[in-house]
Formats: sequence, structure tokens, C-alpha cells
Amino acid sequence: MAISFPNASRSYDATRNAVHFWGHDQSMETSFYISADALLRLMPGAARDESALLTAFDRNCQRIREAAARIYGSGKKGGSYDLHPSHF
Repeated sequence: MAISFPNASRSYDATRNAVHFWGHDQSMETSFYISADALLRLMPGAARDESALLTAFDRNCQRIREAAARIYGSGKKGGSYDLHPSHF
């Protein structure tokens, strides 16, 4: 099943030091987390604070969603997925 990202919502998760976003296939909502290190790979020089990481996510949203779709399509279904610097 292909995943889509109709919900533009995203939030910063301080516990995981990551930005959380959601994807949907026909029947399930799936959580994704992109680490601060991955966001800094996409936007070198950005600060590590919440505002800067959300900005890095917004500016690289298409690339992040493409990586998330690849990970979702190649692995387990259900639960959550983590995106790391090696995905970019």
C-alpha cells in the first residue's frame, strides 16, 4: 500500500529530539520521526532548537516525505518509523 501525507501537521518531540509527522495509507495512520541530526544534514548550520528544526523540516518537506515513503514501502507495517542522517 502506498503512503500519502495529506496532513501538513508536524510537531517537535523534545524527548526524542526529533520532528514528528504522520502519513496515511488507506487504512492506517503511521507516525514518522526525523532526528535533529537528519534535519541538520538537510539544512547545515541550523540551530538545534525547536523553531529551527521545524523550519528545517518545512523547507525540506518534500525530500523528507520521499524518504519516509521509501522507508515505509520497504519495511514493516505498523508502529512508527525513524529517519536518520543515513536516509539522506
